[in-house]
Amino acid sequence: MNNLKMWFLATMFSLSLYSQQKQNTNNVFKIVNPDYKLSPYTGMTKQHWKDAGLYLLEGAFSYIHNLDDPMKFPKQPGKSYPQDEGRVPTEKLEGLSRTLFIASPLLKENPNLVINNIKVADYYRHQFSKLVDSNSPSYITPRPKNGGPSQNLVEYGAIAMSLLTNPEVLWKPLPQDQKDALAKSMLSYGDGPTVSSNWKFFNIFVLSFFKEQGYAVNEKLLEEYLQKCLNDYRGDGWYNDSPAYDYYSMWGFQLYGALWSEYFGNKYYPEYATKFKSNFRDLNSNYPLMFSQNGEMIMFGRSISYRIASIAAFPFMGLENDPTVNNGWLRRISSGVLKQFLENPEFMKENVPTLGFYGAFEPAVQVYSCRGSVYWMGKAFMGLLLPDNNPFWTAKENDGDWETKFKKENVYSNFLNGSKILITNYPNIGASEIRAWCHEKKKDDWQGFRSTENYNRLSYNSAFLWQADGENGEVAMNYVIKNKNNQWEPFRLYAFKKFENGIYYRDVVLETDEKIQFNLADIPLVNGILRVDKNNSDKPISMRLGHYALPKLNKEIITTKKIVEGHEVTIIDNGKYQLAMVALSGWDKSEVVNANGLHPESTESAVVNVSSDSKSQKTSIYATLMLWKKSGEKWKNKELMPLKIQEQKNGTVSVEFNNGIKKLVDFKNE
Repeated sequence: MNNLKMWFLATMFSLSLYSQQKQNTNNVFKIVNPDYKLSPYTGMTKQHWKDAGLYLLEGAFSYIHNLDDPMKFPKQPGKSYPQDEGRVPTEKLEGLSRTLFIASPLLKENPNLVINNIKVADYYRHQFSKLVDSNSPSYITPRPKNGGPSQNLVEYGAIAMSLLTNPEVLWKPLPQDQKDALAKSMLSYGDGPTVSSNWKFFNIFVLSFFKEQGYAVNEKLLEEYLQKCLNDYRGDGWYNDSPAYDYYSMWGFQLYGALWSEYFGNKYYPEYATKFKSNFRDLNSNYPLMFSQNGEMIMFGRSISYRIASIAAFPFMGLENDPTVNNGWLRRISSGVLKQFLENPEFMKENVPTLGFYGAFEPAVQVYSCRGSVYWMGKAFMGLLLPDNNPFWTAKENDGDWETKFKKENVYSNFLNGSKILITNYPNIGASEIRAWCHEKKKDDWQGFRSTENYNRLSYNSAFLWQADGENGEVAMNYVIKNKNNQWEPFRLYAFKKFENGIYYRDVVLETDEKIQFNLADIPLVNGILRVDKNNSDKPISMRLGHYALPKLNKEIITTKKIVEGHEVTIIDNGKYQLAMVALSGWDKSEVVNANGLHPESTESAVVNVSSDSKSQKTSIYATLMLWKKSGEKWKNKELMPLKIQEQKNGTVSVEFNNGIKKLVDFKNE
């Protein structure tokens, strides 16, 4: 009997496990009837984008059983809000406003859309009424007369975007008393203070929508915020988000400028609209290069849980009527990013996207996010507002510069002088890389994101997701220094110096000890990066430098060590990529460091670290090769040791490559 009971329990466990696996499989978005004629790389057309939006919306509406149910989702454990009941109304508002980014374009085409037996348009209009009903648990208290900006401003600005682009379904059917109450509540925030960042656009959208509807608004403030947004522009498509350069420039400033101009500015403020559209066109020259050949985005910057919002601006390039815009490439990138996440089984949990990158990843979560915040990614689906015959939807997919410009065994760097960003493309593995601003003290970073791994890595690569630092000195793509508190402290206070002869120069100082200073030089290579860094510290230090990290996938990570021309080479291979680290000068030791819970793609990961106790060093120059290849490809010795370096008497470092190319690393600023 006991054996029978054990057999029964084992069988039920197996069936339960099978059911969970089946459920997880079914939870992944599937492309039905792919069109490989129009879209030879992804198979996705406008219809598949609609399907993807519906897939996300159906997950959200699985929590809605009647019109009164709020868009409130299970809290992910960790630092995300709400931590107390006082933030719950804003949490509900986020879920409402952000899922509307997806719902509104679908409703524009099908106002009678029904999900989970709920009429979607009725649901959102009903929820609008609850925002201004003081007896409702979803009531949003108007901004007090002397109140400052808050998350409510952001979400009201988001609602205003949807109202502006789809008033027929979302606004016109509302009773006049509700319209007036919404205007009063939303304008209390829109006609008020803001944050010196992309937030200015939330005021702009609220003020613009209600002006369009005939309400009296503060037009002087509207123009002030428009001009301040334009003042944030730094050229080459990039706005400064006070103080960072990150995806907010694109899913924020650039998308907002394009939307505002198309739906309001062209009519009421043509001079401002002309400037926003000119700035918008500029992103075409470099932003597509930030995505891999397969259309994968780089994990970089805060709010990375918004993920596919990174492509939100691309569809609106289809409005430009510009022959230099490769709409087939932009759609190939955009559909690739959709597939990158929607086809990943870790992306959705409890029918809602996780706070993380693929799955939940606490080091990438910010305290201002709740579970519904992730639907900021819904801005990608605002491209569905474009008609079926728009070039973004009709152009044949292609690989853009990856097929027309980039050649194997070459590396391509694109430096943007206004923002000091360097975008690098590596055709051998089809990867893209970015180096950008980071200069934030941890002690001043009260929200805890601009001083962290979201920004402080030496570079970010589409093939290698950033790994969080560990307490024991585990580090990937950065230095950590043993500080006076005997803790491993990463560099974060970088100052860009120059980009010259293919070399990206920065200076860096340790936050807790300004006497620990380095000059940094990055030289992108065909298969990796050469680092030539100079330690200018006036004291001996213990330090570590990490390569990119590799997640453990479906096999063990294999380590290989060899000696090439007298230098130790350490290689790790996870079955997808190989990473090789070569200590050229200055370093004492090279080792593979295993990590647990630090990588966004896998619980287990590995990284090659080199380390040094400068008391034992006779040179201030630390030179390191960080190389990569796809798994299965063999390394040649000339790839592992493609150059010779030599420190000169005047403090410069000469680099002579095996192919005869010579570079001089000169840390002087002249």
